[in-house]
Amino acid sequence: MESCPVKTVISGGMGFGLGAVFGLFMASVILPLFPTPPPHPPHAPPHHLTRMKPQMSYDTPMTGLPGAAALQNLPLKEQLKRGFKDMGQRSYSTGKNFALVGSIFAGTECCIEGFRAKNDMYNGISAGCVTGGVLAAKAGPQAAAAGCAGFAAFSAAIDYYLRHMD
Repeated sequence: MESCPVKTVISGGMGFGLGAVFGLFMASVILPLFPTPPPHPPHAPPHHLTRMKPQMSYDTPMTGLPGAAALQNLPLKEQLKRGFKDMGQRSYSTGKNFALVGSIFAGTECCIEGFRAKNDMYNGISAGCVTGGVLAAKAGPQAAAAGCAGFAAFSAAIDYYLRHMD
C-alpha cells in the first residue's frame, strides 16, 4: 500500500478501535469523576496542593465521596444507565485521542518516507517528533519540544525493537 491518505485513514480507524477498547477497560477500573472534592480539615493544605493517589474503583468503596450517596440511592437500572453512559463517554474520548495520534503519525511517516525515498528508522523518529510536537503545541514551545523528543525516543525504541527482533 503506497497511498498516504489511505494509510492515514486506516491508522486513524485502527487507533480509534484500540483506544475505544482501552477506554472501556480504563472506565471500569477508575473511579468516576465527581464535581466537588471531598471536604478536608481546615489545617490541611488546599486540594490542589496535595497529591492524590490514583485509585481503582474496586479499591475504595464509594461511601464518603461527594455525590456517592445520591448515586447509591438511585434505582439499580438508573445506576447501570449512568455507569454505561460514563463508560461510553470515556471509551469514545480515548478512541478519538488514539485515532488522532495514529493518523498524525502514520500520515507524517508516510509523507517523510515518500520525500526521502527510503524506508528506515529515521522516518519513524522524524514522524514521532512531528507528532509529539503537534500534540503538545497548545501548551507552548517548551512542551512541544519535550513532546517531540519524547515521542521521537519512543518511536525510535519501538522501531529498533521491531527491526532487530529477528
